[in-house]
Order: sequence, then C-alpha cells, then structure tokens
Amino acid sequence: MDVSPNSPRWHTIAVTVENKPGVLARVAGLFSRRGFNIHSLAVAPTENEKFSRITFTVDIEGTPLDQVVKQLDKLINVVDISQLDPDASVERELMLVIVEVGEQRKELMEIVDDYRAYVLNEGDGKILMSWSARPARLDELEARLRPFGIVDMQRTGRVALPSLGT
Repeated sequence: MDVSPNSPRWHTIAVTVENKPGVLARVAGLFSRRGFNIHSLAVAPTENEKFSRITFTVDIEGTPLDQVVKQLDKLINVVDISQLDPDASVERELMLVIVEVGEQRKELMEIVDDYRAYVLNEGDGKILMSWSARPARLDELEARLRPFGIVDMQRTGRVALPSLGT
C-alpha cells in the first residue's frame, strides 16, 4: 500500500483468532518483533465462544500494510484477517472521563448534551461521563473538555465491523 500525504496513517485490521490462552501474547509478540506500532488494540470474544476478535489500529507510515497482514497470516491461531477500509466500515471507541465541574457547570452540561454523552456519576466537584463515537469525534469532545480540567480519562481501543452498505 502506497502511503501518500493524502492516505490515512492509521489502518484498522480485525483478526479473528482461536479463543485460547496465549494467542494474544503471540500476536502482540509478532508486532513487537517486527517493530510494528500498534496505535490501539481491543480484544473480545465473538458471537461464537470458540473465537475472539482482535481489532488493531496500526501505524502504516513506517511499515507497509501488506507486510503486517502477511505476518499475521503466518500465525497458527489466526482464522481470518479483515482489512477495514474507513469508508466501508463502522468504527467506534469508548471514552470514560472525569472532569472538574467548577463554576462553569452550565457550560459543561451544554457540551455533554451537544455530544449526547452520559453522566455516570457526580460528586466532589467532578463529573464522570462516558461517550461512544468515532475516534475523531472523541478527539473533538476531549478538546472541548480540556479547558474545564480533565482529572482522569481512559479510552478503549477502536472496534470496527464492515458497514452493511447504504
């Protein structure tokens, strides 16, 4: 894959693997040995308990995507590899964030409403909220919350599935 200035730096790969101990360690070890940079990683069982899906967002600026896929395909516990085109897939990420309320509670709640985030807990002058969206939208919300004072934040890795079409 040619990486031109207009191409995305990050690419999403979903790998279906046998749900066995040590598989994630072997897959992660492959990335480590080859010097591939993983931007995000999410792992969970699939609808079939025999399999898990590992969703990687990889940095393809330094390593060609086809090399990543070829190396994954050599692993014995890998069942299927899907390269997910951002224009033909649905990607989501979850963010949990604790924000200082301060004297600007009304403004903060307007942002929460604008983004349709969920307030999970409130106390000690702080609000704990969650929000699931495309990673770029989470980046936007994070930027809007920073002036209030982010106390703590955790984002999951990206999860993705192919789009169903129109």
